Amino acid sequence: MSKPGDTIESVESSRLPLTGAPAQGPQGAPTGAHLHPEVQNALAAIHANNLVLAESLLRCFLQTHSADVIALKLLAEIAMKKGELGTAETLFAKCLEVAPNYAAAKHRYAMLLVTLKKLGLAKAQLEELLLSDPQNLNYRSLMAYTLGHVGEYERALQYHEGVVREVPDQPRAWMAYANDLRASGRQDDCVAALRRVIELKPSFGEAYWTLSDLRTFHFSPAEIESMRTQLARSDLALHDRVFFHFSLAKAFDDLERHGDAFAEYKKGNALQRSAIDYDADQTTKEFARLKEVLTPDFFGRHSTAGCRTNDPIFIVSLPRAGSTLVEQILSTHSAIEGTRELPTLQTIAGQITGAFPHSLRGLNDREFERLGQQYLDETRVFRKLDRPHFTDKMPSNFAYAGLIHLMLPCAKIIDVRRHPLDCCMANFKQVFARSLKFSYSLTDVGRYYRDYVDLMAYFDHVLPGKIHRVIYEQLVNDPEREVRLLLDYLGLPFEQECMRFYETNRAVRTPSSEQVRTPIYRKAIGGWRKYETNLEPLKKALGPMADAYPALIE
Repeated sequence: MSKPGDTIESVESSRLPLTGAPAQGPQGAPTGAHLHPEVQNALAAIHANNLVLAESLLRCFLQTHSADVIALKLLAEIAMKKGELGTAETLFAKCLEVAPNYAAAKHRYAMLLVTLKKLGLAKAQLEELLLSDPQNLNYRSLMAYTLGHVGEYERALQYHEGVVREVPDQPRAWMAYANDLRASGRQDDCVAALRRVIELKPSFGEAYWTLSDLRTFHFSPAEIESMRTQLARSDLALHDRVFFHFSLAKAFDDLERHGDAFAEYKKGNALQRSAIDYDADQTTKEFARLKEVLTPDFFGRHSTAGCRTNDPIFIVSLPRAGSTLVEQILSTHSAIEGTRELPTLQTIAGQITGAFPHSLRGLNDREFERLGQQYLDETRVFRKLDRPHFTDKMPSNFAYAGLIHLMLPCAKIIDVRRHPLDCCMANFKQVFARSLKFSYSLTDVGRYYRDYVDLMAYFDHVLPGKIHRVIYEQLVNDPEREVRLLLDYLGLPFEQECMRFYETNRAVRTPSSEQVRTPIYRKAIGGWRKYETNLEPLKKALGPMADAYPALIE
């Protein structure tokens, strides 16, 4: 099952620009702050990489010096290092409550908030930091990254441009700049920025992958040879090696050398799969637990629950199923604002006390209403237009369809479905953020597709009429009919502008950002046939589903 924070953006989105290890000391501490000898001992333990001892010393010290801001900051950074992000957030908040102007703590807190996808709060912290130190390179770099992720691309690019002028030899700064250029539709500038990354660091595999993922870009023979040269290195990092295999695969696909392309996809996926922990059986069990909890009786007991607004439109699917196309079409309607893949719902689910979904049993109607209002409050930062509705295009929200109904019973849910062989193969050809673990094996992705279809069929049964399904191939073959049906479901009038979605200059931050700026085309249908001789594991995992499509499991 998808976990809080899952996204289909590129792996770059999980790395912050120009940020190093936690500041391990009192840098930027408020005037008058000093290192107590016990804190000095903890700091020495940190420098010796003995975090267990450092944490013990700090916790003991804070029992009698609960307002020591340096100790609070150090302990928060240890919690971040250990992945205990909720604890770190609490400690940073307490530290800044005592010392609101502690710049080093505020900066680390902003970084944590970005990691937690609490981008509105992160932006507010950075705005305060930049008021007092507007030239600080790390603040400006993190602000550029944050603005890009809340959709304020014009301001983000201004910050990026200042950063790369000041540090023109930083490949990570150019990489972050390139990603926001791409989202903004400035493809030529994006290509130039990516070439700068490669010039600075030829082993930076992600730059090659992003070039290949532009869809309209084609590698030259010299660039293909450069990728081969990098792959021949014995010291190439695993993540870079993964990117180079996927990039070479795309280059071979463009040359219609599909056998060579599949060989590279297979190598890249195998490497990435070796670096992650994923259990397809566990996913099946997690989806089964959703059915155990979200029964017709459960929904009946909470028939008056939730926040009764119809602002949100959730677009769910598997990745690479056509959800970006649907969002782009809807965003051209005068009543709908297209945002992006919002992390908010999954973050809220992760904050509910107890193991999800069993934790839902402990909530009453008022608490579901509070969660719905929290969702609206936390997504406000992504809304830039004065339109009554907005889209949330996080694909893996399909697993939270029941929670959506409980929190926001008037919200709409659109499920975008694509032929399983095309959809699964498209996933196998893509490098996603590491949280999307199911896509790096044909067997895993086939099983995940089956579990997804089965779960959505269950929601159709227990919440009849709640979810509107868009079949990608039907949308491509008869777009106006499908758009009219979609808008009827949303209760909105048809607007001809929706048929010219490709003319919009709206920013798009997904792997489909170039495709949705062109008219609908059919060439993506049946693309799996190029690799058919290699797809037996996928067909076996899908079982009869490929032949039954688009029929649903009942």
